[in-house]
Amino acid sequence: MSDSIDEKFTEWTRGKRAVESRISVFEKIRDIPYAVIPGINSAQHYSRILKVGKGSCTPKHFLLRAMYERLGFPVLYVVYPFRWSDLEVDYPARLRKLAEAMPVSHHLACKFEIGGRLVLVDATVDSPLKRLGLPVNENWNGFTSMILPVTPVGEEQVYHPAEVRNYQASYDEASLQFFSQMNPWLDNVRGAG
Repeated sequence: MSDSIDEKFTEWTRGKRAVESRISVFEKIRDIPYAVIPGINSAQHYSRILKVGKGSCTPKHFLLRAMYERLGFPVLYVVYPFRWSDLEVDYPARLRKLAEAMPVSHHLACKFEIGGRLVLVDATVDSPLKRLGLPVNENWNGFTSMILPVTPVGEEQVYHPAEVRNYQASYDEASLQFFSQMNPWLDNVRGAG
């Protein structure tokens, strides 16, 4: 597991200064196409995102934490409750109906300390999904907080990595049905450009 993370870390940071490395790692993870793949949404299996080549906020931010800690930054996880139906995207009719049936979900991102303050880093949305009107964090300077791709419907929750060591996402039938339709739709959106 860690061999592929170590290899990617070296590839993504070789010859770069600290800020360039931080930005490069973020951009490489952000550019992994967004898709919810239940088998890799856990603290134990997140590194499979590198083999699968797709992943949601959960494995993307577990990977980001692993790499930022190699850069010397302690990382905290932040979780925001949200509703899929609140995203300002033009879902196809069937997907919109499934989104409205979804329970409150949870978005995972990271915060790390730089210059004495916590900076929000969110690598969730890959650039081609900008076509949907989703916010993509681009042109990051390595120092400032980013925007969230969701509108929280509750308070931010902060977790130390040790608190999520055994995290394993669970999905109800409505969620599985939604993701099974959403993932191919997102692939089609990417291919339309």
